[in-house]
Amino acid sequence: MAGPLSHIRALDLSRVLAGPWCGQNLADLGAEVIKIERPEKGDDSRAFGPPWLKDGSGRDTKESAYFASANRGKKSVTVNLARTEGQRIVRELARQADVLIENYKVGDLARYGLGYDDLRQLNPRLVYASVTGFGQTGPYRERPGYDFMIQGMGGVMSITGERDDRPGGGPQRVGIPIADIMTGMYATIAICAALAHRERSGTGQHLDLALLDTQVGILANQGMNYLATGVPPGRIGNAHPNIVPYQPFKARDGDVILACGNDNLFNKFCEVAGCQHLARDARFATNSRRVENREAITSLLAEIFARRTTQEWCDALEAAGVPNGPINNLKQVFEEPQVIARGMKIELEHSLAGKVPLIASPMKFSGTPLEHKAPPPTLGQHTDEVLRGLLRMDDAAIAKLRADGVI
Repeated sequence: MAGPLSHIRALDLSRVLAGPWCGQNLADLGAEVIKIERPEKGDDSRAFGPPWLKDGSGRDTKESAYFASANRGKKSVTVNLARTEGQRIVRELARQADVLIENYKVGDLARYGLGYDDLRQLNPRLVYASVTGFGQTGPYRERPGYDFMIQGMGGVMSITGERDDRPGGGPQRVGIPIADIMTGMYATIAICAALAHRERSGTGQHLDLALLDTQVGILANQGMNYLATGVPPGRIGNAHPNIVPYQPFKARDGDVILACGNDNLFNKFCEVAGCQHLARDARFATNSRRVENREAITSLLAEIFARRTTQEWCDALEAAGVPNGPINNLKQVFEEPQVIARGMKIELEHSLAGKVPLIASPMKFSGTPLEHKAPPPTLGQHTDEVLRGLLRMDDAAIAKLRADGVI
């Protein structure tokens, strides 16, 4: 069967990551996603290289790995929004769309007659998702927003990294653009919810997604730790603020993550490690006491872990049902039997790069399984197809648009 959103058409006017990530989710779910890009340059992230995708001979193409990470399954149409005819093209496409995603500065698209209030007059059923750094309201609404600065402003860097008094201590950003990605995920959820509401109401709506809102929203337990106590939590490296032991330990030849999410698991660990006396010690008998005595238990466990190899620990803990794992580099990730079995690496035919490796969507459906059919598009690859198919333009009209620099 077709994907669960195979009846949906979306226009993706966004660039770089947060908006494109949302558009890619919709494409993975089966929607027809038409990506509107600037002629000649396209999405900014097309230039975010190296690394570049390789062709069949191992030579670099001009297609960036960054762009490929967030744009599979889409059709690329180049349109110059600064031209009146370009604006008309997008309006006509929006008339036939279910969803529009954009991440322009607040008010920018309205200058072209492409704001929500403009387009809902043409298509009252349109779900219009705006993804910005700070949202459509508030004193910062006109500021540009990028993931790194949002991680800083939104607090996650204050709780990520080693303690200041330790080697390498200080604030750290998350190793992936977490604010961008999670905003794209929230935008996807909001769009699906708005489409569900439209089924009952018959009308679309304007969705306002902000990177800063998202970063604050995903502070989760750390955010509540602060709200409950009034004390901002600090950085504690790879330890967990509320669970002990829940961190990596150095084995004889590497690192092992131990994740004792409850007292029963801690007791099982102590049996495997031959340190049952620790489970009986009043300082460590419950999770709350272990959190209070974090330094003492961590020091004792560090000595214990140093006695065996990583593999010996992983095998023993796995046999006992104690959650554990190594710290993989990305080569090791894609060699994990579970990752292979779940089909998380796929290959699709690309017009310039031949077979291109991609990371599959993690969403699994029993009734409407996802099919990855189309690779990330080359710039303007589908311009003629979309203008002919949806707007009924003939070759002469398309040629004139191209000659005039509109497409």
